[in-house]
Amino acid sequence: HRGFADALVAGLVPRYADDRLGLARLTLLLPSTRAQRTISEAFIRYFGEHDLGGMLLPRMAVVGDLDLDETLGSLLDPLGAADIAPAVDPTWRWLRLAEIMRGDEGQDTPKGAALMRLARDMVRAMDRLLVEDIAPEELMGDRVLDIVGDLSDHWQNSLHRFARTQEFWRLELEQAGRIDAAKRRNLLFDYAAREWKANPPASPIVAAGVTSAAPALARLLRVISELPQGAVVLPDFDLSLNDAVWDELGRAGVGENVDDPPFAADDAVTHPQYHLKLLLNRMGIAREEVRPWHRKGMTAARPDRSHAVSSLFLPPEASKSWAGMVPDLRRLAGVRVMQCANPEEEAQAIALLVRQALEVPERRIAVISPDRGLAGRVVRHLRRWHIEADDTAGQPLSQTTAGRSFLLLAEVMAEEAAPVPLMALLGHPLVRRGEGRAEWLTNLRTLELGLRGPRRATGLAPIGHVAAEYEVGVWWSGVEPLLAPILLASDADCPLATLLDLMITAGENLCGEGLWEREDGRALSDFVEDLRLQAREVGTMLTPLDLPTVLRDAMETVAVRPPWGGHPRVAIYGLLESRMSRADLTICAGLNEGTWPQPPAPDPLLPPRVMRALGVPGTDFRIGLSAHDLAGALGAPEVVLSRSARDEAGPAIPSRFLLRVEALLGEKLLETHSEVAIVDLARRIDAAPRPEHYPRPSPKPSPVQRKVRVSVTALDRLRSDPYQFYANAILQLKELDALDAEPSAPWQGELAHAILERWHKAGHRPILTVAEEVLREMDGHPLMRALWEPRLFRALEWIEAEVRCAPDRKQAVIEGWGEITHRGVRVFGKADRIDQLPDGSLVIVDYKTGEPPSARQAGNGYALQLGTTGLMAELGGFDGVKGPAIGFEYWSFRKDDRSPTGFGKIVSPVKFGRNKSEIEPTEFVDLTLEFLDDAFDRWILGDEGFTARLNPDAKVYNAYDQLMRLDEWQGREEAE
Repeated sequence: HRGFADALVAGLVPRYADDRLGLARLTLLLPSTRAQRTISEAFIRYFGEHDLGGMLLPRMAVVGDLDLDETLGSLLDPLGAADIAPAVDPTWRWLRLAEIMRGDEGQDTPKGAALMRLARDMVRAMDRLLVEDIAPEELMGDRVLDIVGDLSDHWQNSLHRFARTQEFWRLELEQAGRIDAAKRRNLLFDYAAREWKANPPASPIVAAGVTSAAPALARLLRVISELPQGAVVLPDFDLSLNDAVWDELGRAGVGENVDDPPFAADDAVTHPQYHLKLLLNRMGIAREEVRPWHRKGMTAARPDRSHAVSSLFLPPEASKSWAGMVPDLRRLAGVRVMQCANPEEEAQAIALLVRQALEVPERRIAVISPDRGLAGRVVRHLRRWHIEADDTAGQPLSQTTAGRSFLLLAEVMAEEAAPVPLMALLGHPLVRRGEGRAEWLTNLRTLELGLRGPRRATGLAPIGHVAAEYEVGVWWSGVEPLLAPILLASDADCPLATLLDLMITAGENLCGEGLWEREDGRALSDFVEDLRLQAREVGTMLTPLDLPTVLRDAMETVAVRPPWGGHPRVAIYGLLESRMSRADLTICAGLNEGTWPQPPAPDPLLPPRVMRALGVPGTDFRIGLSAHDLAGALGAPEVVLSRSARDEAGPAIPSRFLLRVEALLGEKLLETHSEVAIVDLARRIDAAPRPEHYPRPSPKPSPVQRKVRVSVTALDRLRSDPYQFYANAILQLKELDALDAEPSAPWQGELAHAILERWHKAGHRPILTVAEEVLREMDGHPLMRALWEPRLFRALEWIEAEVRCAPDRKQAVIEGWGEITHRGVRVFGKADRIDQLPDGSLVIVDYKTGEPPSARQAGNGYALQLGTTGLMAELGGFDGVKGPAIGFEYWSFRKDDRSPTGFGKIVSPVKFGRNKSEIEPTEFVDLTLEFLDDAFDRWILGDEGFTARLNPDAKVYNAYDQLMRLDEWQGREEAE
């Protein structure tokens, strides 16, 4: 129930401060740099509370610091340990391990990004062993060899790869005269332990908040605890557990016999006190030797909650005591449970709790959650009241503004200026920031319009053609030189340092110094400089295609934290950042299984059985750390435990910790501990009146607006879905293709028509030669061409054969425009082909790359394109061509086993061959005219509304579904 940092400071100041030097003689060993900041803030609060004014703070050293010997300074005399080799650089180690595995011919080693990811896994596995004082050579010891034969082939191969790589790595380190950073820390701990045991320092040393049970660190802590002026202060150590419960936690690194494994299968590794028991066992300290801290500090809660918190996490056998526990011992005074429907509602409710608590002067609030998405939602909701809350856990460098710009440069390089990453890069907020950006964006949007649709060929040249076509060629001529250096157009391995050099140059050309200015830019600068330096020294080679993945994986490990300037009384923590901190109101959010605690990730290289045999705690050990974090948070004066019933993936399971809280409280007590009012307020804060049902739209424009020209294709749309005709022809709304879109049916049709038009007009040269010319000119993407070209060419060969087999059919119109005026309305359209027979009659031909309309659709008036074109031809709508239309043919590119090439067939909406159409060829034009007049009477010259989806049976496009708000009325009307 005590806040660790405030309680620690409340005890350190009266014990170690003096009037002349303050606390300057004291050395504090802390677990992390975040702990340094937390302790410093606690000192400031203490000095302010007791009107002490200024005071020299103690020296603070982080036990995980690679330069711990320099930090401790004169306490280790001479400075540092001369016989301890320097540590190898972590980035150099990662890159060098990748090169070692790449050159190991005895292994089936992956390549590219997969190899770099494997090297990172190798680094983590090595550190996990080294922290436990286990040399990699022990993998070949008797304890491991006895079980290797029982492992699956996968684990045997993985273990063999790890052992071989470690042997090469050990030789590499010997030649370089360096050691691994984890091993150097262990040697420094042992060095300090020996020095201080032999010559105890004259100044006091206190190790505070350290929970790591690493053997070397445990040995150092044992020495510190025995110094004349030394102390070890454990965070949230439960002295109230009885001996039976303490024993039920398990061996915790100590077996009854020498040959016993240090960890048993039934060890309660998920208990919040387990890692502290492991630490004490490795220190050789009995639990009875631990004494309670003598001060409680400023933010202590009532002690009557401590028994319930201790009981909350009891191991299975001890949990049976709940049955006879009286209500007073169950009660978690000041703790409330909040259940929300979804993460958005949970974030809104948490923001309201924070806003409410800030009304109390000097009250501090902490929101703790391992869910970074939920934390970000809370931050944004708090901005409703202009509360800027810092998420002190930070965010990965890859998700920051500067980091994202650098990744976009890598994607542009890898994909050779593909439209999506290129437009994202050129429109990035850091590019051309400041004066001139508005003009830059105007030109960029114009170019984007031209790039929409299927991807063109790779490189900058095709983009230059589009820029010239859309009249932004002058602007593009200034952009192209900035991007040209990073487009290597090479699939071969290149030096990683060279790739980074090119990206840095391009990034500075586009963004200027703004790329490195802010905190994320400075973090990016440090990351890139380190990676470039080590890659050049190692000689790392990488293909541009693998670069984005490698950079993203590496940048995910770099956390960028916000600068100072957020609200002074609101903090949002991750689990690591929350340790040792304390606030008046603590909100533990995201208490769902899989989030708090997160599922333990197994080591991908070393099998669990091998790790247990070597004496490494299992992966469930981290669940115990999460439980310890929650237990510490439950000690705050006021606590809210929050979860949502659903997450992005669906229904969520409550955290095992939250279920224990509910079980301990029982049904009756849980009602009194539930937070309901704030959830109801969260639901109502953005509530709006229920909107009226949106009716099926049926706009009625004025007669002047209705009288528009009608295309031969729009007539089908008008009769099947009048609203789509209204949106397209009257409102003039056109659908935009997406960037890098899949080849759509209209695009395929446009390409096929362009080829056939040139072939017909070029005197029937070999059609495949013409097709190659058109494809080359359109800058089609090679992958797209490879997928679609074979089918297209087979269909074109079929068309060429069909045309040559019918010499009596004169092609009178090739891709020609025609127009007539009927009842004062212009009807126009483009005929793919009109053939004239020897007797002067006409055959209307339309090329279809997709499925042609059926005869039934034509009979119902939803497929009248051929009939309307025939009507125009009979009325002289095409220059120089006039005659009765007696043939109507769709030449389809679809697959057909009866075709000699496997593709291509002729179908007709009228009686043709053996089809089942009931429409006589000579009657189709008259039927079309009837449908045309009906459409004119009802919509173009009449006053009927353009009703959405008037004919549900007709096949229509979905381009205007959102505009007509289809989902808001269609299901309801069908139900009614």
